Amino acid sequence: MQGSSFPDSPHGGTKRLLPEEPRPSEPIKRAKCEDLSAAQEQGQPKALKPDGEEAAAPHSGAREKRPGKQDAAGWPKSRKGKEKEGKNVGRRRGTRRESPNDHEEEGPKAPRLPKRMTALLMGFCGTGCSGMQIQPRDNIRTIEGLLFDALVRAGAVSQDNADDPTKVNLGRAARTDSGVHAAGNVVSMKLIVNIPGIRDWVARINQELPPEIRIWGKVRVQNGFNARLSCDSRKYTYFFPSYLLIPPKPNSSFTRTQEAAVASVLSSSDTPRHPFWDFPGTDSSSPEEDLVRKRQWRVAPEDISSLRATVKKFEGTHNFHNFTVGRDFADRSNQRSMIKIQVAEPAVYGDTEWISVLFHGQSFMLHQRKMMSALVLTCRTGTPSEIIDELYGPRMVLVPKMPALGLLLEYPIFDSYNRRVTTINEREKHDSSHPDFRPAIDFEQYRETIDAFKQKFIYTDMRATEDRYGIFDAWVRYVDSYEGSDLLYLNPRGIIPVAALIKKNERRRPKPFRENRRFDVTNTKDLKDAPPLQEEVESDEENLSKPALEDMEG
Repeated sequence: MQGSSFPDSPHGGTKRLLPEEPRPSEPIKRAKCEDLSAAQEQGQPKALKPDGEEAAAPHSGAREKRPGKQDAAGWPKSRKGKEKEGKNVGRRRGTRRESPNDHEEEGPKAPRLPKRMTALLMGFCGTGCSGMQIQPRDNIRTIEGLLFDALVRAGAVSQDNADDPTKVNLGRAARTDSGVHAAGNVVSMKLIVNIPGIRDWVARINQELPPEIRIWGKVRVQNGFNARLSCDSRKYTYFFPSYLLIPPKPNSSFTRTQEAAVASVLSSSDTPRHPFWDFPGTDSSSPEEDLVRKRQWRVAPEDISSLRATVKKFEGTHNFHNFTVGRDFADRSNQRSMIKIQVAEPAVYGDTEWISVLFHGQSFMLHQRKMMSALVLTCRTGTPSEIIDELYGPRMVLVPKMPALGLLLEYPIFDSYNRRVTTINEREKHDSSHPDFRPAIDFEQYRETIDAFKQKFIYTDMRATEDRYGIFDAWVRYVDSYEGSDLLYLNPRGIIPVAALIKKNERRRPKPFRENRRFDVTNTKDLKDAPPLQEEVESDEENLSKPALEDMEG
């Protein structure tokens, strides 16, 4: 049997190998610069890559490598030691501006105190704030911004984490729009719960907060707790003056447009005037004169019955794509469940009669006020309640937003979480003194304090603002001044006509209904600065991304 030989044996001889023997090999090693230089000095030619670049000569005993990404020398590429690429590279995550003194040498740092995942049960009057969620710019006043600053000043958040709320996993159970109030909400984050020298933790935080924002209590929660994802459902109440149920004024643009559309499909469009508008000089009365009479008007029992029958259409699971912005019918996130909706008996405060509607739902999309608008406009125009079913269908229409002034978040509900921690406490026999004991999240233990707060800071403010500015009357007159076709689905037949349909990405629709930002604000200063009713302002929320919309829901 013949063998093969290596003529370059280090001893000058010839080593014979059997065919079955494998050739000797060495692991692949990256050539060092000095080795390459030495090889060149000895006259060995440099290998060239196809594009003309110099490459290291392959090792004589190396096994053939699989093709892959290579560097300029022909060796496999490696990401080791290189910076990760990402869209947030160089982007500061914190929400506070850097101070000129931030980089100055400081004295010894304070001792690190342990943080615990904590749920804060709180309430607030949203007047004067741009919503619940903290904003990256310091000049925007928000509920979370004021709360976070108070926690930093009180020592519940360390200075190391004071520049970025994400460091303490800040989250909320429900996000509220600008000016919206909350009797109860939950904010969760990692907090220092044992502050040196502080005996009453909640009282200390409340000292740093304005009186219209209160912490009811704190609850030690599980480490994986997320206020939004752990929340089972939420309760909201919407308050509005009963005079919104009065039909549109006979000579209004809305009435003329609706009558013309109805006359084109029905043999007769003559309908008797509502008793409220049946008096001499109706057509020439001023808005101020009408408002005085509206506040003296009282809703009839049959109107409340109609309201209650229509609101039942919202209960259950439906596709609410027409009750938000920026969502297509096919988007699965449009499916929301309304557990129960109740219409309370009317109550008179001052000169005005008010009605409250309590919504209990699993979750709510951005601008749930559109649900209230559809409810009120359906009842005041005599539209059959079946129109609500039509709005769940694939056809897209425009539903206006009701004013932000009447919306109140009652409280979020954590039944599943409470059952889970109760089971663990009972199984492990943990009492309240045990470090692993986790109490339930319960607002009812603070009910008396919460009710007093609602009366002083929310109801009184809401009614005073309406008495002074007539926000709800201004809104309904704004709707009645519309003469386009977007609201033609409010008709006696209870169907959506083709003229009222909105095509996706349609930009030049004739006479489109535009929201007015005046009805998104609730405080005196913003109302003075808000655009007049004659000036239509287009919302920019249609262009929000899906993640941004999800973050704005609650």
